[in-house]
Amino acid sequence: MARRFIPLTEVSEILGISAAQAYALVRSGELPAIKVGGRGQWRVELTELDDYIARMYSQTQAFVQAQRDG
Repeated sequence: MARRFIPLTEVSEILGISAAQAYALVRSGELPAIKVGGRGQWRVELTELDDYIARMYSQTQAFVQAQRDG
């Protein structure tokens, strides 16, 4: 059975960023996540991570296009 949620440490590894940067994405609301368990561990749904990555591709494409047109 495939996993549905991953911890922020895996998010940071996938995106190639620090754990602090992953946490900042969650705290800012850019990357939706949930807190689970008694210690309130953050978990990100894989579909949300995929959506975030797709949004970043779109934003980057728009930025590059604007730089070309500007």
